[in-house]
Amino acid sequence: MPPRKVTVAAIQTSYGLDMEANIEKTEALVREAAKRGAQVILPSELFQGIYFCTEQNPRWFETAYPASEHPCVTAMRKLAKKLKVVIPVSIFEKDGPRYYNSIAIVDADGEVLGIYRKSHIPDGPGYQEKYYFRPGDTGFKAWRTRYATIGVGICWDQWFPEAARAMMLAGAELLFYPTAIGSEPYDTALDTHLQWQRAMQGHAVSNAVPVVAANRIGIEDNAGQRQRFYGHSFISDHRGDLVESFGAEDEGVLVHTFDLDAIAAYRADWGFFRDRRSDLYAKSIVD
Repeated sequence: MPPRKVTVAAIQTSYGLDMEANIEKTEALVREAAKRGAQVILPSELFQGIYFCTEQNPRWFETAYPASEHPCVTAMRKLAKKLKVVIPVSIFEKDGPRYYNSIAIVDADGEVLGIYRKSHIPDGPGYQEKYYFRPGDTGFKAWRTRYATIGVGICWDQWFPEAARAMMLAGAELLFYPTAIGSEPYDTALDTHLQWQRAMQGHAVSNAVPVVAANRIGIEDNAGQRQRFYGHSFISDHRGDLVESFGAEDEGVLVHTFDLDAIAAYRADWGFFRDRRSDLYAKSIVD
């Protein structure tokens, strides 16, 4: 049998206040990635608008929609079906009186396989997400798409090795992390992009899995709260090496092809999952 190969892509760009313009911009980049052969294409976190969590303002709740009605989901479903690509779509989700930072997994036929809700919710200067989002209630999942089984975490999730491991135990063959991260208001000189990358490269190494991370770029002004997003989107292979990467201001798509059968053989050979001692871990955990 021929090897199972999949081509993935990460989108890096800036976004503004106009949701329709942001969707059009994302659509153009998805088309570019698909033209270059990408089958699973990752936009960045909350591409519907600016990253509004730099302040606490109730007006932003008006920009949330039920997942089935969200304009970003509706647009990406049509595009995914037309291009026959998979798109994890990051949205501000309204579920009755509850609000979540969520991902709709759109398969290559345009159907939504399900929703993942961000589990780890940050709360600090510039990233005041606990005001807006409930902690996710879906648990970590692996989604069997047309081209591969994928796991998707959202931004702050990417710092937690437990999340990556949970998605791998559910059967993920690739890990995707849409992100909105940049400067810290209390120290504008602080640049954490290397730590950010290395954390996910560590997930790649210890799970023998490729990792795709898509971040935004540019300076956004939210009622006087200015935030610079540092880009550095990347694709890492199963050894943790950066095989594709952007800098702080690059705009476009990263594309790379992986041989899933070869990676599965590599993963088995290293024995990370064979030698796990889940019987001991719970006894050692201190909350």
